[in-house]
Formats: sequence, C-alpha cells, structure tokens
Amino acid sequence: MSWNKFGIVVLMLTALLGCEKQTAERPMLEIHGRTMGTFYDVKVVGDFPGGQQALQTQVDSLLKHYNDEISTYDPDSALSKFNQQQSTQPFPVSQDMADIVISAVRVGQRTQGVLDVTVGPLVNLWGFGPDKRPIKTPSDEQIVAARARVGIERLHVEVSAEHATLRKDVPDLYVDLSTVGEGLGADKVAEFLEANGVHHYLVEIAGASRSRGVNAKGEPWKLAIQKPTDELEDIQAVIVPDGRAVSTSGSYRNYFELDGKRYSHIIDPVTGKPITHKLVSVTVITSTALEADGLDTALMVMGPEKALDFAREHNLAVYLVSKTDKGFKAEYSAAFEPYLIRSGS
Repeated sequence: MSWNKFGIVVLMLTALLGCEKQTAERPMLEIHGRTMGTFYDVKVVGDFPGGQQALQTQVDSLLKHYNDEISTYDPDSALSKFNQQQSTQPFPVSQDMADIVISAVRVGQRTQGVLDVTVGPLVNLWGFGPDKRPIKTPSDEQIVAARARVGIERLHVEVSAEHATLRKDVPDLYVDLSTVGEGLGADKVAEFLEANGVHHYLVEIAGASRSRGVNAKGEPWKLAIQKPTDELEDIQAVIVPDGRAVSTSGSYRNYFELDGKRYSHIIDPVTGKPITHKLVSVTVITSTALEADGLDTALMVMGPEKALDFAREHNLAVYLVSKTDKGFKAEYSAAFEPYLIRSGS
C-alpha cells in the first residue's frame, strides 16, 4: 500500500507510540519493516520458531496479505476492486475482509456515524486520498455532491458459512479502511505471535500497538504518547497498557495550506469539511487495536468536549490533548487513569 507517496505516512507518524529503550536482560528478537505506507516494529522476548529471520519473513508476509486486501492505492486490491465496481450487486470478498468491514461499521454505528469508512469521496475531494491536492478549496456544491455518496448505512455485509459479500446501495460508494488499517495490522500480528506460543511481545504499527507480558527486563511494557510537536522525542505521557490495545490519532502533521489557511486531513462526515477545533491528539485504550484505531479518529472528529463526554458515557479509556493559547492542555477519562504513570499538562 503506497500511502507514503501521498503523505499518509505523515499521518501515521503523528500517532507514534514508543517503547522506552531498555537494556535487554532476557533474549529478545526485534524486527522492523514497512507496511500500509508506514513503519512497524515487533519485539519478542524469548524465542520464536525458526529465529529472527523466520519472524521477519512471516510477519512481512502476513502484513502484505492484509495490505493487499484493504489498500485504496493498489488498483488490484480486494477493496479497490469493490470500489471500482459500479453496481449494487453483491461483491464476493474473503471472510477476513468481511470481518474487517463489520468491525469498522460497528464503530461507526457506535459513534452515530462520526467514524464513516465511506467518507472516501470527501477525503479525495479535499486532496487527502489518491487524488492530488486541490488548487482551490472545494465549493459547497462539490461537497454536497460528495456527501451524497457517503454513509455507512449504504454499505452492507453479508456472511454465511460458504461465502461473504459486500454490497452498496449506490453504485459509486467508496470505502476507505485506512482509518483502521494500523489497528488491524497490529491485531493480526499479535494473533500470529500468540498462535506461535509467544507470550511476551510488543507490536507497533505507527500509532497502533498491541502488547502482552513483560519486556526484556521482566517489567511491564511502557508506551510513550508523543507530544503534538514536530519533535519525535517530546513525550506528553507514559502509560502501561497492561495487555490492552492502544491507538493514537493526531491532526497536527498531515495537512495542507491554501490561501493562508491550514486544512486538516481529518474530515467531518457531517459537514463534509476538515475539522477546525483545537483537539490535536487522541489516545484510546481498548481490547483490540482495530477498535481503538477507529475510535481515536471518531473522537478527533468530535472535538474535545464531545469526545470527553462520549468517553465518560461509554466508560472508555481516552487521553486528549488540545492546543490552547498557552500551549497544550491534556485531559483524560477516569477509565484511562489506571494506565497512566506520567502525564504532562
């Protein structure tokens, strides 16, 4: 998935979570690579069948498989072929693809459409998809026309023991799963490691992570939430995820400027326009990285007040960073507090 060619890698890096560097006292394997237009890192404490080379080869192959399923930049991916089909007839997909779409749609329904994986026409209209940057801001008429092609209620998934299909209510519906791609990858690598008897690991795909057990020093894994600046070393908070999934979304690196105004890559499906509020970073802790990856984007769209209210109402572990005239302001839900060991203002 060649998202990095279009600046998507910048989006991914805004959500970077880092593990504090420690001196290994137990044997540890570590591999790195590229996937979904960004970078991944896997740490395994102890052995892996076949050693480091086998780990690298098998993880690369696994991530390539899912990249080939959900890429919107590869015209031959399963998702691209569905998007290209100008028909409302059922389109055969793998059970994996159906499960991914079902999970993403559930998050969308949970947030009352704030996360919408059919928002692609608006993303493309504003120049944050495969299309080029606009030479001028879209007109109200263009936004209305794009919104007419958007809506998770127009996307249907049907699954049986024998087959799975996707179906559109409008022929030019366009599905973009990039908002849950990192989380999906982290979940699948974690499942793969556990199936191979690995009990101590950390998986990071840009802003999404899964971990289990302890690190090389026998201590719980610690993750750093990056401060919303251009310096990767600036740490906003440190958490211990305790085996849970973590995902961070930010609006402060992937943008373009036109006529002196900055436009964020995060599009509100209700207005059809980039967000304009002061929330710049959201971190969510849940049971799966795919769910966390979807929710952090939805909360970014909501803005600081609505996001915190939503987190409290649904007992979600959420950490928010907003930009103010005096710097950055951090807020978090009560459900997030048990994971937090250090937080900036």
